[in-house]
Amino acid sequence: MRGLFLVLFTLGTVAALTFTLTTLLALLPTPLHYLFSALIASMFLAHRMLYDSVLTVITSEDPKEKLKMLVSRDTKEITESEVNKAAIETYAENLSDGVIAPLFYLLLFGLEGIILYKAVNTLDSMVGYRTPRFENFGKTAAKLDDLLNYIPSRLTALLIMAISQTKPLFSFYKNGSQHESPNAGHPITAMALSLNVKLGGDTYYFGDRKEKPFFGKGKESITRDDVKKALSIRSKTDLLILVGLASIYLISLLLSPL
Repeated sequence: MRGLFLVLFTLGTVAALTFTLTTLLALLPTPLHYLFSALIASMFLAHRMLYDSVLTVITSEDPKEKLKMLVSRDTKEITESEVNKAAIETYAENLSDGVIAPLFYLLLFGLEGIILYKAVNTLDSMVGYRTPRFENFGKTAAKLDDLLNYIPSRLTALLIMAISQTKPLFSFYKNGSQHESPNAGHPITAMALSLNVKLGGDTYYFGDRKEKPFFGKGKESITRDDVKKALSIRSKTDLLILVGLASIYLISLLLSPL
């Protein structure tokens, strides 16, 4: 109940502030309205930050320490291959949470959609852990985040498969569904298939070993070059997003007189 209250209070506060913001923006001349709305929305799209954070892991003198800032798994005793594997998994999973999902809700609901989505996603990243402390308290935030990411995670996997063009588009689905999370396994599997590597496998969290299936087919020894290949989809992803947004905008202009 306390976790539910946390979610309701947070989202209520964020919704009130967002309503005030959008009301004020609506008072501006149309060009300024669009300009400031776009600037605010861009603050919630984190592709550049995600890319830089993952790249830092493989370029740092202390990759385990850099990885520790990005993941909840234990990093002290893992091997170099496991560091690289975790970096790829982080990029794939957060490509959905940090880029595709915010964009999805921006297109559906405008600024209100992207801001409220990020509020839920942030709550999940703070309290959505299966530990004695957060198992119950974070359940509402975690389940709501799962619900909101259901479609975007699968769109992200399809996007990765489309960019890689190495396997059938939906070949990620069966293996991705084996993940404990209803969403995370799909972009991770898609990335594994595009790189011809195996991701997943047993992992330690907070000192306890977590049994996890493997995702994808290919080599198990993951190198820094594999991480670079994963990151290389960034430019194509951003290009497809820009083309898609431009197309939607042009279609809306053509339909507006109707």
